[in-house]
Amino acid sequence: MPTSRRTFAAAAVAALVLPLSACGSGGDGGGSADASGKVEGDITFQTWNLRANFKDYFEGLIADFEKKYPGTHVKWVDQPGEGYADKISADAAGGTLPDVVNVSPDLVAPLAKAGLALDLDKAAGQYEKEYLEGAWASHRIPGTDGTYAFPWYLNTGPLFYNKSLFEKAGLDPEQPPKTYDEVFDAALKIADKTGGEVATLANVPTIEDFGRYGVPLMNKEGTAFAFNDAKGVALLTRYKELYDAKALDPQALTATPESSGKKFLTGAVAMNPGSALDLANFKKQAPSLYKNIGITDQITSTGHVNMYVMGLMVNAQSGRKPAAVAFAHYVTDAAHQMSFAQQVAIFPSTAGSLDDPYFTKEDGTDETRVRVAAAKSLKDAVNYTPVLFSEQMKTELRNEVAKALQGKQSPEEALDNAVKACDRLLQQQG
Repeated sequence: MPTSRRTFAAAAVAALVLPLSACGSGGDGGGSADASGKVEGDITFQTWNLRANFKDYFEGLIADFEKKYPGTHVKWVDQPGEGYADKISADAAGGTLPDVVNVSPDLVAPLAKAGLALDLDKAAGQYEKEYLEGAWASHRIPGTDGTYAFPWYLNTGPLFYNKSLFEKAGLDPEQPPKTYDEVFDAALKIADKTGGEVATLANVPTIEDFGRYGVPLMNKEGTAFAFNDAKGVALLTRYKELYDAKALDPQALTATPESSGKKFLTGAVAMNPGSALDLANFKKQAPSLYKNIGITDQITSTGHVNMYVMGLMVNAQSGRKPAAVAFAHYVTDAAHQMSFAQQVAIFPSTAGSLDDPYFTKEDGTDETRVRVAAAKSLKDAVNYTPVLFSEQMKTELRNEVAKALQGKQSPEEALDNAVKACDRLLQQQG
């Protein structure tokens, strides 16, 4: 989502599923899941593209941990965003994974399957209640037991809409659509009133859209995808209706967050996800849009918005598990997540933190308007992207969706083909 990508690069990076040469059936890879014992020794902590902007924060955090636990030493390494998945894959295959690793759910899945991610339900289950239920659950892998990373920071973003465009189409600008069906109805009205000059949406449906629409994405065993059911077909059919009416931007098939943002900025699109940074940009570059900006929750027909999650995984083969678990918990506890959230536009995954006035009270600034709106929706948010859904799978889905929108195949055929392709890739992950 543009929100996360612009405000905090790592938060919305969709990483490749790792082509690990290591194999295993999950669990702790033959290493003990027991992380009890004295917290001592040298450990390595790896982050994902954070040193440039947060060097002082992490150096202070590490110094405080080492002071709390005399006899420990934390070596911090930071990897660039580019090639991060490949770096972890190489370390996993070579037996050189750090003790504590910054991961997203899709990155931790192959590591857990290879027996390289410590099962925290066994090793640190006493901490589960400290985190939001949805955040802790986000690092579980379908078809396996266990939780394989501490939840760290969360991100989401509200949806911006252009009140003047809604008003011109005869829609109530103070009552924006909340569900997909409401958006589709509003979009068709706006396209009709403007002769197809103004689209409401600028992006084709992604796996998160199917999730927010209430489509089952996988079977419970995690062995096959299921988004080609009747509800999934209904969603894509509606998108096809929008595309034909130009209520979905004609260039949605090749849209990027940047191109969608520009369309919204110029009034060619009525709704678009964004962040506080976007509001500042509107104020400077498009004052009339800024004056008419509306902020609402992400569209969802389930009542739960999508969230992006980052986590800290403990290497199951670490020789210093007590220190590694203690440090991963220390970084992700309520106090440290709160201090980190006050430095950057992310949100803590710890229970109760989102009730802090920092996330509930507006002070009239654009930054707090967006922060409060996003924080409110995060309390019961869900990570809709299946942890086993790789970049290749996202590409397969996007390609089949494009064919359906262009009329080259039916929505049902498109989703059947996408599921077949994704199931094939899933088996290759094996």
